[in-house]
Amino acid sequence: MASQESQGQTKPIFKDYLPGSSDIPQQNMPVEPTSLWKQTSHTHNLPPGLEYLNQLDQIIIHQQVELLEAILGTETSSKYEIKNHLGQRVYFAVEENGCFDRQLCSPLRSFTIRIADNTGREVIRVIRPLRCNSCWFPCFLQELEVQSPPGTIAGYVVQNWDPFLPKFTIQNQSKEDVLKIIGPYATCGCFDDVDFEVKALNEMTTIGKISKYWSGFVNNIFTNTANFGIQVPVDLDVRIKAVMIGACFLIDLMFFENSLDGL
Repeated sequence: MASQESQGQTKPIFKDYLPGSSDIPQQNMPVEPTSLWKQTSHTHNLPPGLEYLNQLDQIIIHQQVELLEAILGTETSSKYEIKNHLGQRVYFAVEENGCFDRQLCSPLRSFTIRIADNTGREVIRVIRPLRCNSCWFPCFLQELEVQSPPGTIAGYVVQNWDPFLPKFTIQNQSKEDVLKIIGPYATCGCFDDVDFEVKALNEMTTIGKISKYWSGFVNNIFTNTANFGIQVPVDLDVRIKAVMIGACFLIDLMFFENSLDGL
């Protein structure tokens, strides 16, 4: 009788371990929860305009070349095309801020980036206040807010203090930690791509990455334009995917804004 009850009441020990791992965790090892970042909403409950993100596991962000910036070296408002893995444009992003911010604050500048779909409807808004990014000011590091739809918090990107590595935490709308982003010690690239790994909170399991693609010597010398790729699990919550796009913009401004960076 007892054996029948034990068979009928068998409890799953392991659930929601990260995709991509073929090894079942050992019983005495902590299992990293994925409920905070996995997609749980049905399609009809998704923020309007983000339905297409639900089926993407790769996002390409291409910064458009500004002729005035290339010729005069003047910092202009950035414009980006956000594409799927086939190169088809899904969204278009435009940076909004003042000339004073762009010319004097440059990589530290505050901005609002409005992201619209192909019909022109704004679906994501990325807001970055003016803050520090130096390890000498650990109490006032970078923090970026992502809204989707505009006016509704989707999540945050928070810079973490570290003396050696670029580190960020992805948070959901409730400011709960969801994922980590950890960059390399050197972000210069040296004629190669630069990868920022997307990790679980334990910083042991890699589930994706944000890559700054090498775009050629001439392009890197004379312009600040950049191409980025975001690779994440397809079942990542679409709100967190939107936050990852915001994280990509922040990484671009912090580490690759100057034209000689990325060499």
